[in-house]
Order: sequence, then structure tokens, then C-alpha cells
Amino acid sequence: MANYAESLLASGERVVRREHQHWFILVANTRYAILALIGAALLTFVSVWFGIDGVLWQALGVLTLVLFVYGIAAFLWGILRYRNEEYLITNRRLIHAEGVVNKKTTDSSLEKINDAVLTESMFGRMFGFGDLDVLTASEEGIERLRMLRDAKDFKKAMIEAKHELEIEVGRPTMPPIRTEPAPAPAPAPAPPSAPARIDTSEEVADALGRLGQLRDQGLITPEEFEAKKAELLGRI
Repeated sequence: MANYAESLLASGERVVRREHQHWFILVANTRYAILALIGAALLTFVSVWFGIDGVLWQALGVLTLVLFVYGIAAFLWGILRYRNEEYLITNRRLIHAEGVVNKKTTDSSLEKINDAVLTESMFGRMFGFGDLDVLTASEEGIERLRMLRDAKDFKKAMIEAKHELEIEVGRPTMPPIRTEPAPAPAPAPAPPSAPARIDTSEEVADALGRLGQLRDQGLITPEEFEAKKAELLGRI
């Protein structure tokens, strides 16, 4: 059953608490098997004590064998049913799984649980079990857990798991931190080189005009403009 219950878990889901009903439930469910075994034992005792023989002894023998086989089979089946019925609290859900051959599973999201009512009688406190009614926002409304073993601790674990889920859901997520380096600025275009040789004042004036436009557009600095100006004037 443990493997089947774990196969129900979604990705990232983990079991917080796993519990069965009290063993009194096992006794109640196998009461007819126990009575059959007791009857077989009594018939055997009577046959031996009173020395019954003949046809009556054969009839009692057959009846004893039937009661014994039925008692053993029914008791083992009751144990299987008891072991295969369990309640699980995960970090997301409350799950009730049962069934030996045909499986049945009911679950409630912890977010939909509104309240949980625990009832413990004096007898239950003595033997460690209680009844837990889980009130949910689903269509069924109430999940009834009868004669649950350690019901008080089960309720505490369920409330703590619900609280942790609410904190996880309500925690704000931070945007990813940008770690990429900022793009390097594009290099400034190199100022055009002055003519290799300038022979006339008209060419000098034209070159100075172009350099002045580059300076005004911010493509060259005033210092670069003055340096080129001095260079041009020096070539005349």
C-alpha cells in the first residue's frame, strides 16, 4: 500500500504524515472470522472431551474444518483491508486511500480545508484514537476520519502543513537579477584626415568649414578642431 500511496503524489509533493485507523477497527471488521475460529476451537474441544465418534464425529469434524478455513481466510482478508486503508497528509493534500484489489482514493486540497473538528471520548483518550471531521470547500463538504490512531497529532500535522502551504503560495517572487554586462558604447568615428597638401586659401577655408561642421555636430572635440586648424594653417 505504501507504494500505491506514493504513486499518487505529484511532482514536488511529499508525505508529511501517514496514519491508519486504530486496531479496534481491525477487530470490529474481523469479528465474524474471530467467532468462527472460536467456534472451531470449541467444537474440537467438545469432540475430544466427550469422546464423540461415528457419524456425529464426522459431521462435527466437517463443521470444524469449515469454520476454521473460513475464520483464517476472513481474518487474513480483514488484515489486508486494514493495512491498505490509510490517511496521508502531504505538503499539498489530505489523501484517503483504500482497497485491496480495487483501489479507491479521495483527496482534498489543504487550501480548501476550512476547519477540523476533533472528538475524543474518555475511552479514546485511554487507547489513543479519536474522530476527526475535516470541513472543506469541496462538494462533499466533510471528510470523516473515524477512530483514527493518534488523531490529535494528525490534526496538528495537517494544520501545520496547511500553514506552510499558505506561506509558500503567498510568498512574493523576485524578478531575476540581470547579470549580463552592459553593451560597450560604440566608438566615436574618427575625424576625417586633412588633405595631404593644401595650396590655396580657398581649400583651407573649405577644409576649416567642414571641420567646423564636425565640431558643431559633436563628432570632434574643440581641442581636435583647434589642432587640425593649426595643422591646416601650417601647410599654407
